[in-house]
Amino acid sequence: MASIAVFAPGRLVALSKQSLFLLVVTILTSLALAEPGIKVLNSDAHFPEGPVWYRGKLYYVEYDRNTVTTWDGRRNIVFATERGCGQSAVVPTVRGDFIATCYDNGTIGRMAADGKVLSAYTHDKDGNRFVGPNDFAPDGHGGIYFTTSGSPGPAIDAKVFYIAADGTITQKAVDLHSANGLAVSKEGGILYVVETEENRLLQFKIGSDASLSERRVFLNLDDLTGHVGHVWPDGVKIDSRGQIYIGQNPRDPNAPLAGKIFVVSAEGKLLRSLSLPSPGVPNFAFSPDEKTLYVTAVDQLDKKPYHGKVYAIPNN
Repeated sequence: MASIAVFAPGRLVALSKQSLFLLVVTILTSLALAEPGIKVLNSDAHFPEGPVWYRGKLYYVEYDRNTVTTWDGRRNIVFATERGCGQSAVVPTVRGDFIATCYDNGTIGRMAADGKVLSAYTHDKDGNRFVGPNDFAPDGHGGIYFTTSGSPGPAIDAKVFYIAADGTITQKAVDLHSANGLAVSKEGGILYVVETEENRLLQFKIGSDASLSERRVFLNLDDLTGHVGHVWPDGVKIDSRGQIYIGQNPRDPNAPLAGKIFVVSAEGKLLRSLSLPSPGVPNFAFSPDEKTLYVTAVDQLDKKPYHGKVYAIPNN
């Protein structure tokens, strides 16, 4: 790719066209602060994460409060509380209940349609336990994939599991590094999985039996953004056009690309980015018409209560 020389204090720096584009976007965003039309739905959320739009409501978790919360267009209401869970995502099932990834106690929490806490899933059908359950991805056939992030640090022990429509859980992929967000492609044949510590997005071929094969690296976030700044990918979602949205949770609130959600094509090309005033933008959900993106964001990245916000932004 051709590069362009720009002046920095005391030196000349060569940037690729993509890097220059992102640098200009970052500067303009800093001046404009955020996307126009942004709305704050909850200004006092404690590490909000893993949202989903379901039957006229936004469901999301608050990790530090151990709650699942709903927003009905007017107010935020606690739907369920389970102490010690450490929820990081929530999703409805075809059986009429809800499940949540309990990152802290290593279970998949269950809730009835009225929010009553039910007995949790603690292991798969072969006895494999869940270390750091993180995020969900429904497959459109009644089943749901979920990640377990594994042990913090250099350990390569993260996994992907699958919950069938009847509730049976099986292990589908192993030896991942800090598995995080995941999403099924529009046509249903590919599963994308974030490896946060590797700063990349993997893809697997989905078999007729929900098996995963042909693992490969789809894209590296630092390469995607021209190494303008180090990106720690988090959540991922795919819209009806097949465009892939990738959130992030930076280690430094002042990182050059903090507060950005990246949108890429099915070929892995950067299409655009969406900007929020909070540095951490780990996850999000689409409105039914996909014209709005509901974003769970974190302002206080490094200590409890991980204060953040829930936003609604135009999905332009």
